[in-house]
Amino acid sequence: MDFQVVVLAGGFCKSLVPLVSKDVPKALLPVANRPVLSYVLEHFEENNLKDFIVVVEGENAALLVGGWISNAYVDRLHVEVAAVPEDVGTAGALRAIDHHLTAKDILVVSGDLISDIPPGAVAAAHRRHDAAVTAMLCSTPISGPSESGSSGGKDKAKKPARHNIIGLDPTKQFLLHVAAGAEVEKDIRVQKSILRAVGQMEIRADLMDAHMYAFKRTVLQEVLNKKETFLSLRRDVLPYLVRSQLRSELSQNGAVAEENGNSKGVSDSTIMLSQLLTNASTQSFHELYALGSDGSALSPRKTHKCCVHIASKSNYCVRLNSIQAFNDINRDVIGDASHLSGYSFSPQNNIIHPTAELGSKTTVGPHCMLGEGSQMGDKCSVKKSVIGRHCRIGSNVKVVNSVIMDHVTIADGCSIQGSVVCSNVQLQERVVLRDCQVGAGYVVSSGSEHKGESLAKKEKQ
Repeated sequence: MDFQVVVLAGGFCKSLVPLVSKDVPKALLPVANRPVLSYVLEHFEENNLKDFIVVVEGENAALLVGGWISNAYVDRLHVEVAAVPEDVGTAGALRAIDHHLTAKDILVVSGDLISDIPPGAVAAAHRRHDAAVTAMLCSTPISGPSESGSSGGKDKAKKPARHNIIGLDPTKQFLLHVAAGAEVEKDIRVQKSILRAVGQMEIRADLMDAHMYAFKRTVLQEVLNKKETFLSLRRDVLPYLVRSQLRSELSQNGAVAEENGNSKGVSDSTIMLSQLLTNASTQSFHELYALGSDGSALSPRKTHKCCVHIASKSNYCVRLNSIQAFNDINRDVIGDASHLSGYSFSPQNNIIHPTAELGSKTTVGPHCMLGEGSQMGDKCSVKKSVIGRHCRIGSNVKVVNSVIMDHVTIADGCSIQGSVVCSNVQLQERVVLRDCQVGAGYVVSSGSEHKGESLAKKEKQ
């Protein structure tokens, strides 16, 4: 297929504190007791893509991620881990590894994407249209692509504060407009030349950019080199390519491009859907525009194509980019999206490791996971939760809609609901947690009650 795969794995993401720590970068956060990065690598492996460049922000995070990859995928995958400076953004990260990019086309994917959409579908659409860029779009999750770090139970009922606004051509193959973040609040401004060329545009607010892109390598490198202020693929590079697709500033065959100016010379006649369908087998509206409405342009206008692959609504596609998303994804992967987990579920629709031990009258309900070597005392109840490896849980403990990471000690009579408890935490007797996050190694004192709090040690600088 001649695609290089670049996985942007992030670093110590501030929005995920206290889940991330100096020992656990974002890429190694557990989803159903597996690092989130494993879902990306193994999904591509299943699609026969086994060579990766994994880009990690920060030397320390890169060492941790590289060490885990070496142990987990020896003799299975060829992975080069590249460390880049922190907070350079997705475009900055690619700019920093420019010298590693050699293939004709580059597949770029976020390392926090949990999805069952075949990457080959994006690659095929990209090659079919000889596109400059192809973006994967999927349905917006019900809980919304949260931009905040909040994990309070009430957030799930709210509509997401920010959506994407997507403009598509009538065939739903080409991207005509994209706005994200603060741009959504502004008036929609579309190039007249694009509207004249395509005839009509469908505006969608129910789709999100899934952070999987196919780029023509020469296009990506040229944009990153010319636009040194661009930091984000989603907010900078993609909108720029979309805006300029009918007045392309990109070089062709290595020659330096000249500005095509504005659309003063554009004919007022429009190219309608019937013409698109008539020419669908050989030409898109880009070619028709380049040649003029009657095909007689003496000097063809320069264009490039921005394509999309829209995933089916039945596909699962969510990014772990907030604490709420962390909770949602862990719930989904042991629930309705269990096919992504890689595990075999019991007839009770749960996973209890053979080495785990359960006390008398302790119940582990459906859509739950109990990890290797963990022990639970008598009269405990676990519902819709993930419990990690080698945890020690006393008697009369209730765990509901929560994630308990590895080596956690929970004393008798504790109640945990809607919370995340990180590794090596100690909960003393009768602790009550509601919608909380407890950072690694923290000790919660006996009898204390916490609601909507983030409890963590102050890390030494």
